[in-house]
Amino acid sequence: QVQLVESGGDSVQAGGSLTLSCSTSGYTSENFLAWFRQAPGKEREGLAAIYTGGGSTYYASSVKGRFPISRDRAKNILYLQMSALKPEDTATYYCAGYKSSGYSRPLSADGYKYWGQGTQVTVSS
Repeated sequence: QVQLVESGGDSVQAGGSLTLSCSTSGYTSENFLAWFRQAPGKEREGLAAIYTGGGSTYYASSVKGRFPISRDRAKNILYLQMSALKPEDTATYYCAGYKSSGYSRPLSADGYKYWGQGTQVTVSS
């Protein structure tokens, strides 16, 4: 049984850094794992994704170069290393896994079968 559990959310000052972790127990598929975020009143936004079969990564322009995604296969943990944080990065951050067939865009929330419960990140100016 796949279970995704995020951790690492916190309140930080603008310009600071934070690393989010997502335990991906039971996830053995060669498929996508991804990070999303959702701010109050806004749509869920895809940030970064990694294809576990070959390691290819995908990034939204808003976070490319600031939020690298990585995975520790042995520990079954997905990471999002966030740096140069801005107040507009304030949101609940979610990890997601397994893009169902017929859904091809790794940064679209559509088609992801597994979701974590989210972890809150607050960036103050």
